[in-house]
Amino acid sequence: MHRSMAILGTKWKPIIIYALRERKARFGQLHAAIGTISKKVLTDMLKELEADHILLRQEFKELPPRVEYSLTPKGKALIPIMLDLVKWDNSYYEYDKSGHPAKAVTG
Repeated sequence: MHRSMAILGTKWKPIIIYALRERKARFGQLHAAIGTISKKVLTDMLKELEADHILLRQEFKELPPRVEYSLTPKGKALIPIMLDLVKWDNSYYEYDKSGHPAKAVTG
């Protein structure tokens, strides 16, 4: 559990993994999908996830340069956990139309 929490225990890493659950994405696509993360923090989190073998960074030798991020098999193994977290979140919290937290659901 300690290793898992060391890898996933940040605000942004589970969100990045969830954003990559269905397809590869470029940096700008990830930044747009997540929205509120700074470019510096996203860069740092991507480097850490790559170092932990959760995602793969693929560089294409073309102009302009292109880089795509995708989940490794180790990263894909986390998708069921991410989906369970989304289900739990939706059961206990409400969101406004723009996706911002509105309030906790009691019960």
